[in-house]
Amino acid sequence: MTNESPNSVLPPASLLPHSGPPLITAIVPARNEEAVIAACVESLARQPEIVEIVVVNDESTDKTAAIVREWMAKIPQLRLLETQGVPAGWVGKNNAAYLGAQEAKTPWLLFTDADAELEAGATARALQIAQETNAALVSFSPAQITETWYEKALIPFVYTRLGKHFSYDAVNNPESPAAAANGQFLMIRRDAYNAIGGHASVASEVLEDVALAARAKAAGFFLWFGSGQGIARVRMYRSFGAMWQGWKKNIFLLVGSRPGAVFRELEATIPWIPVVLILLGLKFPFAMFLGVCFLLMRQLAYGLDISRNHYPFKFIIYYVPAVVLYSAVLWASYRGHARGKVEWKGREVAVSLPSAPK
Repeated sequence: MTNESPNSVLPPASLLPHSGPPLITAIVPARNEEAVIAACVESLARQPEIVEIVVVNDESTDKTAAIVREWMAKIPQLRLLETQGVPAGWVGKNNAAYLGAQEAKTPWLLFTDADAELEAGATARALQIAQETNAALVSFSPAQITETWYEKALIPFVYTRLGKHFSYDAVNNPESPAAAANGQFLMIRRDAYNAIGGHASVASEVLEDVALAARAKAAGFFLWFGSGQGIARVRMYRSFGAMWQGWKKNIFLLVGSRPGAVFRELEATIPWIPVVLILLGLKFPFAMFLGVCFLLMRQLAYGLDISRNHYPFKFIIYYVPAVVLYSAVLWASYRGHARGKVEWKGREVAVSLPSAPK
């Protein structure tokens, strides 16, 4: 795999001279984002610390590029770049992010998704955290907007499970090897980005945000990762199909990237004892009663978990469909990675199961 993108035509630009707070370039990879791109760039333009907004259009077939061009007349710091296909060995988003980074002229880079909207003061808060903690990479996990029943079922369940795999305290502890970040808001100091090889060093990674964080921490840079409540908000998926594809692409990697991790996750999340008791209850009514009681206890525990993760407690009504959806998409993700490919936004992404340790 090459370490340079064939689409790169310019060396890194010199830094913009400035006084006062550090300046930021926002980089937005965008592929078929006509429904959300305007709100994204408008929210970025409201951040005083962002002096450049670079949208990298990744061969969109909708009106994404046209919408950005319209906004360029209103936002002087907004620029539009075009990719020229996906180089061999690269994931499209990583190539787009890399190209955007090469155009940046500021000491900080903010990588964000086209469906993310920043709240007032978001980048000021990120810079404050960086100054207080000496972090070279600051990332927030944004508030997740859910509107349909399937979003309310699956997304809180996923993030509650991920909270058990990626502890903020462990990530932020320089003595711990744990590393994570969320690509919906990932701000990194330019010198740190260059030192770890930027997106060229994670060109083929589907979870490029986690991979960048791991490389940064391994290189000795401090990380800060935390909740993005009041900082940024995202509605990740606007259809069931998009939601299914998105988590099918990612969830196997997020839970551990190993078949054994999948089975452990299914064992932990499916309420096996209540299910068995309810089935036995078809013949023994008291077993049905016990099964329902145990299921309600699991549902209550889930409600407390999602409340701690800033979701409404009332979402416990989606507990059973959440378990079904999560189990199904986790299994589909594992099977997709076992077959060596998953689909995302009209492209097949090459993936593979990790090699067994020697």
